[in-house]
Amino acid sequence: MGQAIKQVKLGDRVKFNFNGTLKDGTLFDTTYENTTCEDDNCGCDDDDAGCEDEGCGCGDEAGPVELEVGAEEFFPQVEEALIGMSPGDKKTITIKTADAFGEYDAEQVSTVPRDQFPDDISPEVGDNFELLNDDEEGMVVTVIEVSEAEITLDANHPLAGEDLTFEVELVEIL
Repeated sequence: MGQAIKQVKLGDRVKFNFNGTLKDGTLFDTTYENTTCEDDNCGCDDDDAGCEDEGCGCGDEAGPVELEVGAEEFFPQVEEALIGMSPGDKKTITIKTADAFGEYDAEQVSTVPRDQFPDDISPEVGDNFELLNDDEEGMVVTVIEVSEAEITLDANHPLAGEDLTFEVELVEIL
């Protein structure tokens, strides 16, 4: 008699790889070692000092994700999809905007006078800053427009308003 094929169940520790893409096919995150860095499909190249922050597998973050299924360490929809998979199995899961990072909220965009920034900081479009409120709680904002007098900041998550598609491949059950 052959050995039964092991399948993931709730509570198992697993390793899996994934590609995360947007509706238009843009790769926003991956665990696979990636050649798109050379192709510049993920917004970075081998010489880019910020490459590892792009989430495209260009930096040191390549390699399978390890987690306990059901421990809410990743998107719950992906963890649920892992249940019943065996090593080598692949699945595609789409997470709707509302269950991912929510709708894009125009009210999260604000314009501040340029003199609100310290003189030694020269914000450029695409820069990220962490702003602290009175309770010392941080909020990351992205600079989306810069003029001589004002800077426009966006506090939405960069993936807000997007459906996310994950192509997962189970590597092993630990």
